[in-house]
Amino acid sequence: MTFDGRHHILLFACEDRKGIVAAVANSLVSQDCNIVENAQYGDASTGRFFMRVRFVAPDRMTREMFADAFAPVATAWRLDWALHDVSVKARAIIMVSKGGHCLNDLLYRTQTGRLPMTVTSVVSNHLTWQRRVEHEGIPFHHLPITAENKDEQERALLQLVEEQQVDLIILARYMQVLTDALCRRLDGRVINIHHSFLPGFKGANPYHRAYDRGVKMVGATAHYVTPDLDEGPIIAQDVSIVDHADSVDDLIAQGQDTESRVLARAVKAHLEHRVLLSGNRTVVFR
Repeated sequence: MTFDGRHHILLFACEDRKGIVAAVANSLVSQDCNIVENAQYGDASTGRFFMRVRFVAPDRMTREMFADAFAPVATAWRLDWALHDVSVKARAIIMVSKGGHCLNDLLYRTQTGRLPMTVTSVVSNHLTWQRRVEHEGIPFHHLPITAENKDEQERALLQLVEEQQVDLIILARYMQVLTDALCRRLDGRVINIHHSFLPGFKGANPYHRAYDRGVKMVGATAHYVTPDLDEGPIIAQDVSIVDHADSVDDLIAQGQDTESRVLARAVKAHLEHRVLLSGNRTVVFR
């Protein structure tokens, strides 16, 4: 693979020490790369350093050439690093159940170029959104879930991931819990969204119970999926204010709008390689 003047992103994490930025910058300059954007963060609580560099490489430089030239710096500073070609769009599967607000928002943002990804297919345990999805020319896969077939359907999902060379799975209000084995298999590649009432209002009708309690805000949390249900590293959150005159339907509408907005923000950050993991926390560069 050759670099042809397109933008690339270098992400890395390492132990925080003096001289890291200079060493990385000198390596890029020595390869005739032009740095056009840089963000960095030193976490005093963990002693870890995180950095995102966007640069343009010279024509005809290959990935192998870059890796060979960068290896001395990566080794000396013990960098955990990755390189991404900005022009290459991630391939994503969207999973949805009956609620389509996040799905429709993601499809629109993708179609208008706001999310740099290719939706390879939509997977659902219901048929509610089949016509909507197929109208966009996107394959729709119906994988209904029961207690008896859950393992079989997850194997079918993994087959789709492999066949479609999927980089990311987005749970757009997919109302099924993934098994621990699947979460571990797809670690760092699945983003979920849930309302901000967790853990206070888990289960059915959370907005009705929140209304009964007189909540004054509704919100949403987007996070990476782990075996610990709804407790994975958080990527994005937001809230909207609830008025005393708002009805249950008002709360639901506000919650859906917030969920759509927060999920899109988290997906965009992931697609633009702005997220680095730090244990159960994330560093999200703007």
